[in-house]
Amino acid sequence: MASRRFRPIVGLTGIQMSSSPSDTERLPYHGPCFVCGPENPDGLGLDWYFTGGRVHTRFQFGRAQQGPRNHVHGGAVAAVLDEAMGAAVWKAGHQVLAANLNVDYRRPVPVETDVEVEAWLDVVEGRKAYARAHLHLVGSDDVLVEARGLFVATPEFFAELHGDEGGGSAWMDPS
Repeated sequence: MASRRFRPIVGLTGIQMSSSPSDTERLPYHGPCFVCGPENPDGLGLDWYFTGGRVHTRFQFGRAQQGPRNHVHGGAVAAVLDEAMGAAVWKAGHQVLAANLNVDYRRPVPVETDVEVEAWLDVVEGRKAYARAHLHLVGSDDVLVEARGLFVATPEFFAELHGDEGGGSAWMDPS
């Protein structure tokens, strides 16, 4: 399959990370995922990167994700923040599913405007992992949306779903 980075995506325009530090890693895609999966023709097709303990991406929401006129639907924003936080927890070595998401919408997110999402693992308590994320306009430090998530370790779910392959372990830090 050709690199998705340059493939046009209906309703969403991906943009390249500029001047990426040498320690930046592009995370692999995973199947039919609505947010990043190459097998989902209706998905968003985001590229995720990992630098300095944080998962991040830059992109534009398109008209297909519109809610109020010229602004992104809150559910589309929540899906992206969920995926970012989940990826951060997976990258830290925990096979998890989301159990609770709290999304604070500070200001509406305009469509067709460059945004950046960043997520990180906050703390781990037994099977529970807490993560945080925020979304802001590229070039601005003003956070438009922030989120907190509780993710619960469920390796048995992924073992059953994918056999003994690890099911998504490509995102996990091997250390």
